[in-house]
Amino acid sequence: LGFRGYVQSDWSATHSTVDSANHGLDMTMPGDISFHSRDSYFGANLTKAVRAGHVSEARITDMATRIVAAWYKVGQDKNFPEVNFDSFRPKNDKHVNVQGDHKIAIRQMGAASTVLLKNKDYILPLREASIKKIAIIGSDAGPNPDELNCEDHGCNKGTLAQGWGSGTANYPYLITPSEGIRNRAGNNIEIIEYLKDDNYDLASKVAASADIAIVFVNANSGEEFITVEGNKGDRKHLRLWNDGDGLIHAVAGANPNTIVVVHSVGPILMPWVMNSNIKAIVWPGLPGQESGNSLADVLFGDVNPSARLPYTIAKEAYHYPANVSQQMEFKYSEGIYIGYRWFEKEKIEPLFEFGYGMSYTTFEYTEMKIDHIRGSQQNPDNLEVTVHVKIRNTGRFDGAEVAQLYLTFPKVAQEPPKILRGFEKIYLTIGEEKEVTFTLKKNELSYYDTKYHEWAVPKGEFIVHLGSSSKAIRGTSSFTL
Repeated sequence: LGFRGYVQSDWSATHSTVDSANHGLDMTMPGDISFHSRDSYFGANLTKAVRAGHVSEARITDMATRIVAAWYKVGQDKNFPEVNFDSFRPKNDKHVNVQGDHKIAIRQMGAASTVLLKNKDYILPLREASIKKIAIIGSDAGPNPDELNCEDHGCNKGTLAQGWGSGTANYPYLITPSEGIRNRAGNNIEIIEYLKDDNYDLASKVAASADIAIVFVNANSGEEFITVEGNKGDRKHLRLWNDGDGLIHAVAGANPNTIVVVHSVGPILMPWVMNSNIKAIVWPGLPGQESGNSLADVLFGDVNPSARLPYTIAKEAYHYPANVSQQMEFKYSEGIYIGYRWFEKEKIEPLFEFGYGMSYTTFEYTEMKIDHIRGSQQNPDNLEVTVHVKIRNTGRFDGAEVAQLYLTFPKVAQEPPKILRGFEKIYLTIGEEKEVTFTLKKNELSYYDTKYHEWAVPKGEFIVHLGSSSKAIRGTSSFTL
């Protein structure tokens, strides 16, 4: 392939000496076989392999050359600063503030990533003039009472803004939802709190005394070398942690204007979703250190939510094609029918479909057309199909719409009922209209032919679906190749 760099393992992903070296591994990380074991598959073991004739001297020279070449490539031989940190001894590190204005982007991304799942009676955005008191309930709204950064974030205390594991980063600070809402509400709205999960009577009393009750819940996961509350990496169930369902029922039973905020790593079960007292469900996911500020931006309407679900949320756990299992080996028999593809194939009605997300405004799709087809099924290299649609903001707020294009293949391809083949996010002021254009080329129009073991463009009719989610299709058209 002509690759001139060096190949490095993932941490603790090396499991041999001779095979690894002879099959292209140049550097094993972090070096030892297991953390702090002080032995290695390379090092002394690699020396023994060379002396025994199992690894050639030429291979060792090649490994060293590749590593040293990279050292020169990045200029580490010329006035390169000394290493000033040790991940395992952070207290002795040289701490340099490199944050700049990153918090602005983090806050914007947090708001832009927040999905609005329910908004009954248009309770959101919050109308400050008509609200005297807001109740904030749940430990997920507050800080970690022990410390800002537990080791590798292997804990679930306070608000959830990232999962756990070796890929996490320590917060320089964390704006909790409680802080963010308080700061945004100012002196005009009284804020009362119960930042725990275990006393439903007290939670109900706090909720009942407010005009609006916002209850915070979460579900966490991470890397398997850490076990948090019985969850070894992956979640062992799809329920909310800390009996979040019970807390939601207690709050909603006491306040007819309840808003649920879910910080979650993925889909959960939501048995309370149809409760008439739950007027809104807000899904920020894992928003990072500006969590509270980005949430307040959405709740108070400073930002119109425009994010869409990147997965399907089912009504029941058994509706998913694969579920939680303790088996070490598991056969994934669903094949290509994963996510929304499975739900559509099996005609299972989801709770919230892939691509779903609400806005404070409304959008209208018109004049969908396919006006340009270049190339052919027989000559697919220059194949190009152009799809147009006009989208107008017909509501009372400026906002962004995410137009999504799904494609139904000819039956010969044996593909799922619909496959996402493009999406476009456009910002529209009140009354504004824009045209959105999608271009489908060979890659988007191909399927994998298992008989001939190659990608191919099938012959027949393609159906184009345009809409705001995998279910909310606003227009269809077709073309034939």
